[in-house]
Amino acid sequence: MTKAESVGIKRLEALHYYVRDLERSRKFYTEKLDFEEIAQSSPELEEAARQRSVVFRAGDCIVMCSQPLGEGGRAWRYLRKHPDGVGTLIFEVEDIERAFRVLDARGGTPIDEITRVKEDGGEFASFSITTPFGDTTFRFIERKGYRKLFPGAVHYDAPRGGKNTLGFTHFDHITSNFQTMAPALLWMEHVLGFERFWEIQFHTEDVKKGADHGSGLRSAVMWDPHSGVKFANNEPYRPYFKSSQINIFNEEHRGDGVQHAALAAADILSCVRSMRERGIQFMPTPGSYYDALPQRLQTLGVQRIDEDINVLRDLEILVDGEGEGKYLLQIFLKESAGTHGDPEAGPFFYEIIQRKGDRGFGGGNFRALFESIERQQKTEGKIG
Repeated sequence: MTKAESVGIKRLEALHYYVRDLERSRKFYTEKLDFEEIAQSSPELEEAARQRSVVFRAGDCIVMCSQPLGEGGRAWRYLRKHPDGVGTLIFEVEDIERAFRVLDARGGTPIDEITRVKEDGGEFASFSITTPFGDTTFRFIERKGYRKLFPGAVHYDAPRGGKNTLGFTHFDHITSNFQTMAPALLWMEHVLGFERFWEIQFHTEDVKKGADHGSGLRSAVMWDPHSGVKFANNEPYRPYFKSSQINIFNEEHRGDGVQHAALAAADILSCVRSMRERGIQFMPTPGSYYDALPQRLQTLGVQRIDEDINVLRDLEILVDGEGEGKYLLQIFLKESAGTHGDPEAGPFFYEIIQRKGDRGFGGGNFRALFESIERQQKTEGKIG
């Protein structure tokens, strides 16, 4: 076997999110994000796993939320250490045997052997591995004519809740924060077989202005060329390591972990407009960002965009590009703790993104996002 052999990932299928309040999650996904609720755990699965699960879907984005039922289950063990957060990323693979063999041979650490369930004329196979992403594990699954999402799922006759009128299509990428990201990058390269895609490092404007604090980060994006699955990874950047928002995330999450997931939208303008009407809160963007936007786009080589800058200003949507007319539009929701007014809801948040030919990650918008987070942290008294 060579290092180049692919694990055979087809896509990132789902996030498994561990929460303390399942009903709060149900309202957020179905009423705010307009996801449809499609399934729940069976009584038998709940007794065995000691947790209750509900599954939400919008396009190809699936989020499974699980709340502990007593002690001993996976959700309980995760939430004993962390606020609400993404405890498992679920990947669909082409061949479960090959995926296990490749990962095991490269130094991956399986949690279990391949388990198989046959029912209704189909077969479901899966296994999980540990990762350097704090307490977040990866699960790999293969279906052969298996219609349910997973064994023990009770699918509704008709979806409940939302209708995906916001137009989400798929997970664009996952972003994680580390106190040191080199081990995670090496693991993704040598175990998963991912390649380096993009990187940046900077400080927010406060450091550049010579203040006595600021927020810096290094970021590197790794991707699987086979499937297009991308992971953005951040670590704090000196000299103000402790006040870096990456470090603040680590303190609030109580360890490394998934900071946000990006939901791709078919039409971000109508999506964000509807989300604001639903009362969803976003990270703020100052008017000065839009004052400087026309010149910045020219510098980037983006001669024109389809959208009216005044509309982008009203909606506070960010723009970035890589030249030749290619650009992307993105916006970031307020973190869950602020959204729900509960620190134990955690620092995780969602990004909404629409790509118009740009495959990158918006270096200018990285700065805008982190300056926005920093303003929010100042408001909340987390930094001086």
